[in-house]
Amino acid sequence: MDDYRAIADDLAADIAAGRLRPGDRLPPLRRFARDRRIASSTAARVYGELSRRGLTVGEVGRGTFVRSAAPAAEPALAEPGEARVDLELNFPVLPGHPALLAKSLGPLLRPEAMAAALRPVGAVGTAAARQAAAAHLARGDWSPDPRQLLFAGNGRQAIAAAIAALVPAGERLGVEALTYPVVKGIAARLGVTLVPLAMDEHGLTPEALRAAPPLRAVYLQPALHNPLGLTMPAHRREELAAVLRELGLHAIEDAIYGFLRDDLSPLAALAPERTVVIDSLSKRLAPGLTLGFLTVPEGTAQDFATALRTGTWTASRFALDAATRWMADGTAAAAEEEKRGDAAARQRIAAERLAGFRVRADPQAYHCWWELPDPWRADTFVAAAARRGIAVTPSGAFAIGSGHVPNAVRLALASPPVDVLAEALGVLAGLAQGAPEDSGAE
Repeated sequence: MDDYRAIADDLAADIAAGRLRPGDRLPPLRRFARDRRIASSTAARVYGELSRRGLTVGEVGRGTFVRSAAPAAEPALAEPGEARVDLELNFPVLPGHPALLAKSLGPLLRPEAMAAALRPVGAVGTAAARQAAAAHLARGDWSPDPRQLLFAGNGRQAIAAAIAALVPAGERLGVEALTYPVVKGIAARLGVTLVPLAMDEHGLTPEALRAAPPLRAVYLQPALHNPLGLTMPAHRREELAAVLRELGLHAIEDAIYGFLRDDLSPLAALAPERTVVIDSLSKRLAPGLTLGFLTVPEGTAQDFATALRTGTWTASRFALDAATRWMADGTAAAAEEEKRGDAAARQRIAAERLAGFRVRADPQAYHCWWELPDPWRADTFVAAAARRGIAVTPSGAFAIGSGHVPNAVRLALASPPVDVLAEALGVLAGLAQGAPEDSGAE
């Protein structure tokens, strides 16, 4: 039998019937090919098909395993989870911030101001919004030009508009091998092919960009990378800026978490003519009333404005006017300063509760990357954590392509109260110190 799909169907039936159980390891490819008397290339396609169906997961250096749980019906990180403790999604809204934000909105509720806020607005927003945003988004030695600022409904829409403007359907977008999961869905809807690019301890490597097939753009997160929590050092950002110019390539720089490192200039400070900076208020302030920002290269604003309009991704006037007030009167700056302290405090808790484990994070990040100890596997650990009422995200949710992924989970630290976070991390540490068979996960 040389139809790889038929062989995959047989294995899928074995999984459904329980003959292959969650956690079982499949044979190495060469042995599988030999046992089935098929070509190695056919065996690879079988394993790829099983991974595509969500029935197996590959782990670097360990092999291919039957998943411990069926894949979620919705994309990872799409909606708030039902778990008692949510370490899957980051919704940093601190006590006192709702009252702080409400106080600033009082003048907007007067009839004359509300009348203006109820009117439509285009991608370029208003002059007041552009001036306020340019001042507020500045960090390090970079300050955006108000003339190059555009507005979207939220950060995800800003990312979608940037991809749509730079990458035609059927063309390629380079992305870090582990990246923000929503980008996968956006690319699929736009007909864009994602090309995973190699990373090292400093982030995306310049060599990966040079070695990639022809790309129309690259999406990357130089600061507080999600999920890895790392921040590129200055020398790496300089190297990448040089490669962007060398290749004539545009970068879509996701700076959503960049406010937590307001000392750090974005990549756009080094290559403004090659970089689109994406930001939003969802993490800075709150996800319920947000706004997306695009800072685009000089001379390109019309192209990106067209993408925003045709995608129906422009901001609402009320959100724009509310955000303008928060940015202009210092409300947003005050909230963000508190969040920088809160994120650092939560990282200290994580470092204390997970001491002795391999945990990676920028000390200012709202998330961390946990490389699990043997014999744990990511999907098994996620299932065991869920049984204890704690939601975490497996590494596979962030992986591009069907290849092997690290044996790790991402922990989002922002949503629970601090005492609940500390308790949950302690539970997870105790879980990791045990064995999967003791947890009921297998």
